[in-house]
Amino acid sequence: MADEKFVGTPRKVTTHVNQNEDLMFEKSSAGKKGYRLAELDVPAVDAASLLGAAKRTDGLGVMPELSEIEIVRHFTRLSTWNYAIDLGMYPLGSCTMKYNPRINEAVARLEGLAEAHPYQPESLSQGALGIMKILSEALIEITGMDAITLQPAAGAQGEFTGILLARAYHTANGNPRKKIIVPDSAHGTNPATAVICGYEVANLKSNALGMVDLAELERMVDEDTAALMLTNPSTIGVFESDIHKIADILHAKGALLYMDGANMNALVGKTRPGDFGVDVMHLNLHKTFSTPHGGGGPGSGPVACKKHLEPFLPKPVVVTKADGSLALDFDRPQTVGRVRAWYGNFGMFIRALAYILANGPDGLRLTTEDAVLNANYIRAKLLDTFELPFKSPSLHEVVFSDKLQAKNGVKTGDMGKRLIDYGFHAYTVSFPLVVSGAMMIEPTESESREELDLLIDALKQIAREAEENPELVQSAPHTTRLQRLDETTAARKPVLRWKGPAEDGLTLGTAAKEW
Repeated sequence: MADEKFVGTPRKVTTHVNQNEDLMFEKSSAGKKGYRLAELDVPAVDAASLLGAAKRTDGLGVMPELSEIEIVRHFTRLSTWNYAIDLGMYPLGSCTMKYNPRINEAVARLEGLAEAHPYQPESLSQGALGIMKILSEALIEITGMDAITLQPAAGAQGEFTGILLARAYHTANGNPRKKIIVPDSAHGTNPATAVICGYEVANLKSNALGMVDLAELERMVDEDTAALMLTNPSTIGVFESDIHKIADILHAKGALLYMDGANMNALVGKTRPGDFGVDVMHLNLHKTFSTPHGGGGPGSGPVACKKHLEPFLPKPVVVTKADGSLALDFDRPQTVGRVRAWYGNFGMFIRALAYILANGPDGLRLTTEDAVLNANYIRAKLLDTFELPFKSPSLHEVVFSDKLQAKNGVKTGDMGKRLIDYGFHAYTVSFPLVVSGAMMIEPTESESREELDLLIDALKQIAREAEENPELVQSAPHTTRLQRLDETTAARKPVLRWKGPAEDGLTLGTAAKEW
């Protein structure tokens, strides 16, 4: 790429030029339509008489009017501005942005499944109930647990459900207890979950290896401790090698071990949380088992548990009746109640089960091994380029820091933005908080060695730029449609809607620019 803004030559991208795009309001012309409706066979009614006070009077007027081809081109052009997994990798650590196989989508679109209604009689829903049962059994086997609920909508709600189970269990034993211990390497939602469930949060510092400090844990655990919320592998990609001892310390005081299973992508087929002492955990189907997520899309956060917590699972649960048919059991006197409308995000169940069945046990184990291999390949290739705060073995992700580049005033956020110029989505910036200036990279098993080499090459070039021309990195990105934004002002004074010219006295073109 012949661009004076680059020190090296990006191997992945060149400047992508396509058309600018006006707002639909600016393109609109009265009378244009992308459709034609039949003539009314009832008297026409003015909108004002139907809407009353709800009718807009702020000067915006009618909605945009465009032809079909204008609408198609408008949204197609906008789509070319987006980065997507179909274009390249997302090296976001902890988010596990892997590729979603097309077979998942094909199965989820089968008419009998896609159009199934949750209020259908059970006699007409045996296929859907069968999917839920088979998926539940598969996840129980994968995790080594005894029971499961598919109801939670995502990881955070899975955490919430898991801690509700813990609270219900302790309450049934006569004491709900007072506190939850959360390591500093846990996901950020963990302490919020504990507070929402009525617990105090006790912070547990990591040791020099980035793991749980056993001596400190033993000191903190007492009869008021309800549970430890442990992310394993942790947010620095490290597996807790003393996990059995951690479980023993908790169980000796009657406390529970809750595992945040968001990083189960590093364990599937290799080890089972139920076998190393976990009492309750959630899974992210939309991460480990490849269903789409991000941008507020649908997720799924099943919660698996041991037998002593099974009575408290949300209702209903799928059961097999005496005649062999499947049904939903609502008669659960100790349940924590519903945590989600219907029975969960059913479309995610289909996709996750398709992924599990397509891979099989050997394939699932291989995906785990590939994810760990890819992360360690990146670690080895960049070990001399960026500081590695924790030297413990990495699993599915590796966390560097910006310490070396910060000497020249280049921070992790600067390098993340510069990475966009090289054709990559940024890595996870400034997280986990246990690492100052964190650069968190998770390639997942989806990426080939060729793609990893492109990322490694880009990061090495950016590191050279940080040495030779820091301002170039500090002012990145340079090749995007919009340059570096004022993030502080954007957060404090967000512009959430376009203002029409009648609202502020501007011309239509000026209003669009203000937007």
